[in-house]
Amino acid sequence: MANGVKKELVGRHKRLAFMNVGDTSGSNVTYTRMTGFTSLSEGKEPTEYSRQYVDEATERTDIVGYATSYDYEFDRHTNTPVHERIATITDEELLGTDAQVDIVSVDIFTEDRGGRAIAKKRTYSVIPDTVGDSTDALIYSGSFSAASEIAKGYCTTTDKWQTCTFTEGEIPSETDQQL
Repeated sequence: MANGVKKELVGRHKRLAFMNVGDTSGSNVTYTRMTGFTSLSEGKEPTEYSRQYVDEATERTDIVGYATSYDYEFDRHTNTPVHERIATITDEELLGTDAQVDIVSVDIFTEDRGGRAIAKKRTYSVIPDTVGDSTDALIYSGSFSAASEIAKGYCTTTDKWQTCTFTEGEIPSETDQQL
């Protein structure tokens, strides 16, 4: 305990991912939890700009961009809208915007008393890799590569984080809600 504040390790299960598998229009889009994934790791893949000035002994490096992506792998389940969306993109070899999905990443360990948790939303291109790489289950793998900027906001849920709704912007303070 440092300065009287108890520190707790954040479990991986406290960062959830949700996908829009339905209508993308309107402000109250419902995102469905991405379940059955055995791997969902984020790679930032920064783009570096390095140079050494003639009057300095040390090289300087700045990050000038990112090529963020998530590597994924999941056991295919029936009646699972997220799996169905990715399988359709993969199996039908969809291209362009037909192969894009909106994903929201929610840190449920930040959930406040109002049931709101910090979240980020982004559009990703589904980049399939392999299908059926097992004799035990039908496994799909690939990556989601960033196709838009990050939208920062927060999510709420009415079903214990099986689905969520994303709102762009800061979480309103309790005094803002009372006004």
